[in-house]
Amino acid sequence: MIAEAGLAALWLAAALAALQLAMGWMGVSSQRTDLLAAVRPIAIIQAGLTGIAFLVLIYLFVTVDLSVALVAANDASTKPLLYKFAGTWGNHEGSMLMWVTILAVAGGAVAIFERRLNERTLIATLAAQAAIGLGFYAFLLFASNPFARLDPAPAEGQGLNPLLQDPGLAFHPPTLYLGYVGLSVAFSFAVGALVTRDVGTAFARAMRPWVLGAWILLTIGITAGSYWAYYELGWGGWWFWDPVENASLMPWLAATALLHSVTVLATREGLRAWTVMLAVVAFSMSMVGTFLVRSGILTSVHAFAVDPKRGTFILALLAIYIGGALALFGLRVGTVREGSRFDAVSREGSLVINNLLLSAILGIVLVGTLYPLIAESITGEKLSVGPPYFNSAAGPLALILVVVMAAGPIMRWRRDDLKATLTRLAVPLLLSALVLLLVILLAPGIRILPLLGLVAAAGVGLASLAPLWGRNLRRTPLYIWGMVIAHLGIAVSIAGMASESAFTKETLVAARIGELHRVGPYSVRLDDVQPVAGPNYTAIEGTVTAQRGAGKPFTLHPQTRNFPSPQTETNEAAITTVPDGQLYVVVGRADEQGRWQLRLWWKPFVTLIWAGGGLVALGGFLSLIGRVRREMRHAPPREFL
Repeated sequence: MIAEAGLAALWLAAALAALQLAMGWMGVSSQRTDLLAAVRPIAIIQAGLTGIAFLVLIYLFVTVDLSVALVAANDASTKPLLYKFAGTWGNHEGSMLMWVTILAVAGGAVAIFERRLNERTLIATLAAQAAIGLGFYAFLLFASNPFARLDPAPAEGQGLNPLLQDPGLAFHPPTLYLGYVGLSVAFSFAVGALVTRDVGTAFARAMRPWVLGAWILLTIGITAGSYWAYYELGWGGWWFWDPVENASLMPWLAATALLHSVTVLATREGLRAWTVMLAVVAFSMSMVGTFLVRSGILTSVHAFAVDPKRGTFILALLAIYIGGALALFGLRVGTVREGSRFDAVSREGSLVINNLLLSAILGIVLVGTLYPLIAESITGEKLSVGPPYFNSAAGPLALILVVVMAAGPIMRWRRDDLKATLTRLAVPLLLSALVLLLVILLAPGIRILPLLGLVAAAGVGLASLAPLWGRNLRRTPLYIWGMVIAHLGIAVSIAGMASESAFTKETLVAARIGELHRVGPYSVRLDDVQPVAGPNYTAIEGTVTAQRGAGKPFTLHPQTRNFPSPQTETNEAAITTVPDGQLYVVVGRADEQGRWQLRLWWKPFVTLIWAGGGLVALGGFLSLIGRVRREMRHAPPREFL
């Protein structure tokens, strides 16, 4: 009866979403106060019911209730408890229920806490959020029921995809989904403001914390997912331009542009129409990502669904939501008043250029991701668009973007002087020139993009500190610290990416026991290979001794693991981190001559990539706290329901 209780809660939540949409629509149209007042409680109750349904599914996975088809297909009694718990969303139906739960809880939070918007705009926002939820409720209940029973129940479950049996599963998908749903709230705010013709500073201030929160979570999710793929797949790379990696990057790019735009609207009353449009685009990218991962159109280690019918359902939702929002934007954009004007040489101007470049990079990634799919559907031939396209097309624009990012924070609002701006940039430009000279002298064969990346990272890193120059640091607002740290994090990540691309050393050998091999500054010896047993797998484990120069030797233990349910082989890289990089070791199978595949990488300063991502997220978090505290100081007393 537990599964049936979860299904009943899901049906009731769907019914309340339909009621929330209907009452919100009628209340906004007729301005009836009784209908408007009823929408908030409905949104809160809907959130509670959806949360109950998701908790029920977690319980079914943790207790391994094999009478539920989803549990039998993705769980097993031999799995460690962490993967029973996280396995709840390590599949198609569970991940979609998580999506809907976060969506409903976010709507309930808006209903409880939002008091800055006028009542009609808020109710229109909640109605838009209900409309999004209603489509996904229908998807779950009619196409992807997570509570469907299996009769008779099997004696044992099929288990979870071994590539997902990692602590990253408990962390990476939830943060991405929270980010995606934060963009859905921004989308709903934009729709609500268009419906009531209320695109102004109050709308922007209400939306900004959700955009900033979504951006922080997407940053964390992408950074964590990158490191997860780096150590789990054993390919030695941190980003592969996989279509599903792109599906998470595209919303982040759109959210970054939206964050800057909504800040201009909230503080300077500019970019009104552009902010609304970016809110639609950002949510569109999260929907495109959902379609790619769950439509069956892609074959990827990230993709869950393989049923084209589900893809058609999601594609229909994408067309309805985004098509409807664009139609509404087209009808109402003429009613959006022009915002405050500003000169091209100003902080607002730099943010506009920033947004245009982000949009161009977004377009490049979108085309590179979708073109092979469209070409295959037309010609039947499989095409591949890989790193050469993305690096050559998006790389130069990204470098221009970081240069603009360096200049933006030190420019004045409304109007500035180009000569004065360049004067303020003199020290960062001097540092960039010095780094350029040093890299050319010390690494004369370096490729152009990594070279420019190192030069830009140095200049941006120093320029990011400019907003602190001449300030009393103890009295500097928290959101200023957040901006500085986030921009510094971008510079740190760029330095890591450029260093990894320019200076990585790789050695691939068929190694005999006792043989010595070199990679970068390390000598590496394969001492032994032995079978070992894990909690739900068997493995071949290598014992590898590594030494750097005359330093102390240390031991690494890379593994090749075999999972029986389902039958899968995975590589577990052994990684040693030192201040200036990482030694990365993977052991493979033996050949007929008794030699073992041994893959060695020395990756200088590669950890800066993820350290920078962490700084970006930290900066966003500090900015969010600073903005919220500032809003609370100026907010009127709050009355709850």
